[in-house]
Amino acid sequence: MRITKLLPYSFLLLSLTSAAQNKNVYEPSMDVQHYDFTLEVSDDNDELKGIATTTVKFMQEVGEISFDLTAKNESGKGMEVTGVKENGQPSQFIHNVLRLKILLHKLSTAGETRIFEISYHGIPTDGLVFSRNKFKQRTIFGDNWPNRAHNWLPCVDHLSDKASVDFKVTAPEHYKVISNGILIEETTLEGHLKFTHWQETVALPTKVMVIGLADFAVNYAGNVDCIPVSSWVFPADKKNGFYDYAQALDILPFFIKYIGPYAYKKLANVEAITIFGGMENASAIFYNEESIKGTPGSSDGLMAHEIAHQWFGNSATESGWQHVWLSEGFATEMSHLYLEHKYGKDTLIAMMKADRHDVIAFSKQRHTPIVDTSEKKNFLILLNTNSYRKGGWVLHMLRNRLGDSLFQKTIATYYTTFAGKNASTDELRQITEQVSKKDLKTFFQQWLYTAGNPILDIDWKYDGKKKEVLVNLTQTQPTLFTFPLEISFDNSRSFSTILVSDKETQAKFPMWSKPLKLVADPNTNLLFEGTVTELK
Repeated sequence: MRITKLLPYSFLLLSLTSAAQNKNVYEPSMDVQHYDFTLEVSDDNDELKGIATTTVKFMQEVGEISFDLTAKNESGKGMEVTGVKENGQPSQFIHNVLRLKILLHKLSTAGETRIFEISYHGIPTDGLVFSRNKFKQRTIFGDNWPNRAHNWLPCVDHLSDKASVDFKVTAPEHYKVISNGILIEETTLEGHLKFTHWQETVALPTKVMVIGLADFAVNYAGNVDCIPVSSWVFPADKKNGFYDYAQALDILPFFIKYIGPYAYKKLANVEAITIFGGMENASAIFYNEESIKGTPGSSDGLMAHEIAHQWFGNSATESGWQHVWLSEGFATEMSHLYLEHKYGKDTLIAMMKADRHDVIAFSKQRHTPIVDTSEKKNFLILLNTNSYRKGGWVLHMLRNRLGDSLFQKTIATYYTTFAGKNASTDELRQITEQVSKKDLKTFFQQWLYTAGNPILDIDWKYDGKKKEVLVNLTQTQPTLFTFPLEISFDNSRSFSTILVSDKETQAKFPMWSKPLKLVADPNTNLLFEGTVTELK
């Protein structure tokens, strides 16, 4: 997703479940195969009525299972469970604060599949937002990232448990309903109601399972490799919104060619209410309602970022929250690649310089590595400059290290390997080493697991007698980095490379006359901060 300023909704006062960092710790007893959510909403109140029919495959012998679901609190918000069935027979259950425990009729066996039906209702505390848009029209939008789905859906609310999903929504007939997957049915009912059924057969993490209801204007923008691309906007934004969202017709084929096949059967770009600038819900991307501009180039970066997430984050999903850069850093780098493709190298360099400035500033506020295990509850904190811009910078440096061809092959191989699965940072390293035949342990350790960046004091002096330039370079940060530093003189297109690994490094360059200046990193290939001083 793309971060924007957080809106002042009460649902931002999060009390997120402390999720373990891998599935084996979080919910080892079961693997959800499929969710079928039958939901009802009205314009009379903000109550959700639901029946969740969930197919579970057991991984071991247990006598009970649990789903994440926020219970009704003292203010009256939250979900109340009215009944549970196991394979059609009533079951005993206990619902405490954030967890719904179901007592099984008999012990499970490994590999066995059972179906659980959970009936519930309530006013969501978060995750499903009943609101009004900027035109004062009532809207209802899911907004699940990172693990906020349990505020309105009984589920295993962890990104490593993926499942296919059906959403069956009954709502007032004036709403159009958008969701993951393809439209199976849309039927008008008595009482000015409408039934809408969307079905996603590709397994998803709960963070990108959503519904959206609004008085949409809908436009079919076109097809890309038989994938229908559509735009869903508030009617007053129709002209600008249809123009902006049609840019997906150029972005989608670029990523299909660069990364690999698109995993889903449609791409809907949706104007929505979300706390993010954009939220990459699978095949139904939600963009903040302020994102529509209607001017050339205004939406390219945001849309490229969210569309790239369909590969990285949605299909190839990070294995734990500390690896969120595998989603956000990848989306940042992929959007940079697209903008470079569309507008040229100078655009890329300008973006990398701006991102480097932000990364350096952020490192002085929060001195943590990209792979950050320090946050155990409020994972929204991990949506920061490290995960986005520094993660993108690491991939930019990896691209320069490998070269364009090997880098693209690495990206495509990583995606092919982990499409529909979960990956860690170290698994990315292993793929990269296999493709490149290079030892990248130091590269990954210092840029992803080490806080901070190189801080360099560079001084240089021209020796007229020896006809050479002497360069002294000092790393002043606590932990030393190993990297190549490119330098040039007088903005020359030719450059030399200094290999740096020690605290102090010296290099000499033959030169017939005194240069006017030394330029460090002339091609914007290194994430660092520093000063260059000429010694007299």
